[in-house]
Amino acid sequence: MGVKEMALTWSSVTGIVLDNYKPFPFPYPQPKQSNNNIDNLKPLPSFQSRKPKTRIFMESTNLFRGYGKVNPHLEDQSPHHQYTASKRRILIISVSSILLLTLVIGFALAALIHESNSESDESLYLSSSNPAESIKTVCDMTRYPSSCFSSISSLNSSAKPDPEVIFKLSLQVSISNLKNLSSLLISFNDVSSQAAVKDCVSQFDDSLSKLNDSLSAMEVGPGEKMLTLEKVNDIQTWISAAMTDQDTCIDGLEEMGSKLLDEIKPKIERSKEFLSISLAIIAKMQALLEKFDLKMH
Repeated sequence: MGVKEMALTWSSVTGIVLDNYKPFPFPYPQPKQSNNNIDNLKPLPSFQSRKPKTRIFMESTNLFRGYGKVNPHLEDQSPHHQYTASKRRILIISVSSILLLTLVIGFALAALIHESNSESDESLYLSSSNPAESIKTVCDMTRYPSSCFSSISSLNSSAKPDPEVIFKLSLQVSISNLKNLSSLLISFNDVSSQAAVKDCVSQFDDSLSKLNDSLSAMEVGPGEKMLTLEKVNDIQTWISAAMTDQDTCIDGLEEMGSKLLDEIKPKIERSKEFLSISLAIIAKMQALLEKFDLKMH
């Protein structure tokens, strides 16, 4: 059936008359071709080869988010692991420091207790010991412990001599020795040395006066202290002056060229030794009293 017949059939069925019907030319008109080179045109990509813009954007975003990540699981666990290790180190250091501090304090306390017990035992021993031990303890504080012990022991009459009593005995030794030395100088009849001997006797008399002042300072009435810090300072000054007097005597004999120098100089040095003993005892009186568990009285 041709196109025209189909149109007449349509009109008889529907009642619509198709006037001026012109059949569509056949074949269908072709699109005009441009003058451009068709060979240079590239075919459009097929629908399947195209990627949606949304998918491209998401893939780009995921790329930037995943940059630098090696393992998401390790990334999540690493900070927690580091925090735990750091906390463990801090705990170990803290515990070690506490233990070390405890040990140091323990050793310090043990040393203090031992020292306190030793001092108490020593004080108890000295207070209950015989006189010889007390004298030896005091003399060990001087430059001449043997000479100190032998000279003072011969004069001691106290059952329990303390440092103050022993100091008084040392002064008595010095005074006795100096008197003997002065008497020896007076007995010499050397005319060439008379001036020097006279000066020495005068120096010795001055020394004896200072030593007697020191001994008198130790004599106190009831309720008074035998020694005070002021008395200790005065006695030290007097004993030092007595030693200077003896040095002056030796210098005078040397200047005069006295024949007595060789004989008298060793005896003067011996006298200075006794003065040195007394000076050492009074200078360390406070420490000695503490050693005997005593106070100045």
